[in-house]
Amino acid sequence: MPTVLIVEDDTLVRDALTRSLTAAGYSVTAVGTAMDLMRRLVPQYPDLVVLDLGLPDLDGGQVLKMVRAVSRVPVIIATARGDEEEIVQLLRDGADDYLVKPFSGEQLAARVLAVLRRSGQAPPDTLRVGDLVIDMTQRQVRFGDSPLELNRREFDLLAYLARRQSAVVTRRELLTEVWRGSDVYDRAIDVHVYWLRRKLAESGGSPDCLQTVRGVGLRLVAPSA
Repeated sequence: MPTVLIVEDDTLVRDALTRSLTAAGYSVTAVGTAMDLMRRLVPQYPDLVVLDLGLPDLDGGQVLKMVRAVSRVPVIIATARGDEEEIVQLLRDGADDYLVKPFSGEQLAARVLAVLRRSGQAPPDTLRVGDLVIDMTQRQVRFGDSPLELNRREFDLLAYLARRQSAVVTRRELLTEVWRGSDVYDRAIDVHVYWLRRKLAESGGSPDCLQTVRGVGLRLVAPSA
């Protein structure tokens, strides 16, 4: 799972970007200052940095030069400034891409994927859990040769578990990352798991691949025929 370090001083924006990139399959760490970035950069070695220019302690342009002095990690600049000359200079100083605020979490996830592809570190477009195949680009799922017709939330839930296959994912994490903090209850997870198991069984797979760990959460393991 690629790791992304977000550097953004606005707490609400930072949390929203973290949720979006986590849901897109990245392991995300978020900090609010340039100094926090530099303290975490070398020991953690993230696969990509999203760098806001308007930081409280240092200007983002200076921070970019500091990063480039110690690392070749890909950097996407997030800025409210639309000045073309400044953007060109940032690209010359080592930025790999940029986004002008406001932008959506989906747009950021697409740019992150594009930059990681260029650096050879992109997450797979297809997730495989045994004979269960999840096409993230086309949002299609099949077991062997049999397609599974899933609604949007069923797909998101299955894909989230597939990225963490064999690991137990808590119900709280699922409500936060799959349902994105909307006003839902644990029962929503149970309903979607019921339909996923039923559709998997109808396709010829074993519904037991979606395992409930009592009092904790869910785990996805390779389904058997």
